[in-house]
Amino acid sequence: MTIPDDFKTRLKIAKSKIKKENANENEKKGSFLGNAFKLGTELVAAVAVGTIIGFILDSWFDTKPWLIIIFFFLGAAAGMLNVIRAANKMQKEE
Repeated sequence: MTIPDDFKTRLKIAKSKIKKENANENEKKGSFLGNAFKLGTELVAAVAVGTIIGFILDSWFDTKPWLIIIFFFLGAAAGMLNVIRAANKMQKEE
């Protein structure tokens, strides 16, 4: 094998390694963004569900605004707990 052929072969190998590394980095970026949306959605959903439950119970029992406030904080606490659990799970996976 001549020197130019050897160089071309090594260059092709190096280019293929760089392409693989770039593909892995793009997958990681997408994964991080997806995880961030997941955590944010879990927190917002828990607060919204807690507030809606409080609103419904307030209208049934005519205790406005006390149950809305109580269930808002319960939903916020549940959302934070879900985010902590999901973050710990993600950390263990990596």
